[in-house]
Amino acid sequence: MKLEKVILKRDNKTIYQDGDFKIKVFDENHSKADVLHEALNQACVEETGLNVPAIIDVECIDGKWSIVSEYIKGKTFEQLMEENPDKADEYLEKMVDMHLEIFSKPCRIMNRLSDKLTNKIMESELDAITRFDMHRKILEMPNRMKICHGDFTPANITVAEDGKVYIIDWSHAAQGNAPADVVRTCLYMRLSGKKEMADKYFDLYVEKSGQDREYVYKWYPIVAAAMSVDATEENKKLLLGWIEKADF
Repeated sequence: MKLEKVILKRDNKTIYQDGDFKIKVFDENHSKADVLHEALNQACVEETGLNVPAIIDVECIDGKWSIVSEYIKGKTFEQLMEENPDKADEYLEKMVDMHLEIFSKPCRIMNRLSDKLTNKIMESELDAITRFDMHRKILEMPNRMKICHGDFTPANITVAEDGKVYIIDWSHAAQGNAPADVVRTCLYMRLSGKKEMADKYFDLYVEKSGQDREYVYKWYPIVAAAMSVDATEENKKLLLGWIEKADF
């Protein structure tokens, strides 16, 4: 594999393109277990029949672990929404339909979302009483085993040149309650300054899924608390503020 054409660079990884392949190279300090787990997540989802880039290889390059997968050439929903603002609602509805399709697929070997949320909340800046209350709320939720993407945003949906739609970046995937994953998408939109889009997404999900609106709302403080751990200082204040005020 040639590591010449950089298509994305972040703090702990660099993504390259080599022909039909995408090579995600993690830095030397990145956990090998985390890299292997990310590859396993994507491979498991691939086997469900969902349109995801196929995993080709996992290897160590110059002491750095990397994941090789299909390179999908095309445009993301985020790009398409910006280029075609008049079709934003159409793309939003397609997103909800794809989210529901993800939830319909079984995968029993993924980590549990409830454990991931609890662990994140325990790392948060919330006081001990609030952390305990959040943990109690998670335990009170129904036990579900739906595939949850963990970062289902317009930037992680790619329309290939042949029109086929792919869902990418499964590093945060887990199995658990679908509304928690929907709320994470809505919170991402809110933090991006797109409250109207977030509200539309929430309403579309409730309508299409038949879920009780109040039940879905209950996930907001839980997911906001978990998201606050890795958020920027500005977004962290917003997330923690929403928990305190329950202002959704």
